[in-house]
Amino acid sequence: MRVVAAAATLAGALALTACSGDGGSEGDAAPSGSASASADTGGGTGGGSASAAGALEGSWLATTDGKAVALVITGKQAGLFATGGTVCSGTAGEEGGMRMIRLKCTDGSKDRATGMVESLDKTSLKVTWEGGMGAETYTKAEGGKLPTGLPTANLGS
Repeated sequence: MRVVAAAATLAGALALTACSGDGGSEGDAAPSGSASASADTGGGTGGGSASAAGALEGSWLATTDGKAVALVITGKQAGLFATGGTVCSGTAGEEGGMRMIRLKCTDGSKDRATGMVESLDKTSLKVTWEGGMGAETYTKAEGGKLPTGLPTANLGS
């Protein structure tokens, strides 16, 4: 039952994040489906920061150290939620030819303060965090549903 509760909590967090905004004027309401069409960004031989941010856009889920982690990117805004109460917010986009995620966590943790996108495709996102977290691989959630094959053993323990 804890797995279901953790999944429901993350789904709720994703829904709240998708609906909330602080009045940004950069088209925050764009559906994630339109951004995924340009998500095959293997080599990065062109495109500006708008296409880089668009490719990152969506809800990404992982399980790290037995905790569910949701990374939500909308436009240039990013939010991260992890089982146990970790809540972070910040930005995502291209900086100096690299895709970067910069977060500030409410608990003061620096584990996921700065992340560099190592790889990205339509269903998978790998981020290497400069803090103590190291590399995390996320799976894209489509249409508000949890992806299949997501490891869920011992979530919320």
